[in-house]
Amino acid sequence: MSNSEQIISAVNTMALAMAEGRLDDVLSAYEANATLVVQPGMNASGSGLREAFQSFIAMQPKFAMPEHEVIEAGDIALHIAPWTMTATDPVSGNPIEQGGLSLAVFRRQPDGHWLMIIDNPHGSVLLGG
Repeated sequence: MSNSEQIISAVNTMALAMAEGRLDDVLSAYEANATLVVQPGMNASGSGLREAFQSFIAMQPKFAMPEHEVIEAGDIALHIAPWTMTATDPVSGNPIEQGGLSLAVFRRQPDGHWLMIIDNPHGSVLLGG
């Protein structure tokens, strides 16, 4: 499997783990000190990732990412993908639909696996989207 295929597989596996509520599997896609853009202007890092994803998983999110682009530079890679999500508000039960552009930076680990170090699912915000 190529590096690009490994990274796309890691992204898809993490999205499925979120939909299935497997928090530890979601967190295993990230380095220990990774940074997640929870929403524009609000980041979570390190142990804060667990709290951020617990709230998110409660919505039972289902993702679709029809296209992926991976740009590699040695042991660093940038993953870019448009996404859509359907979910359920855990308080009201109302449906939620969102979409955007994910920008994620991965680093190849000594064992050859790729883990996220920066995850920004709100990349389209700068474009007014």
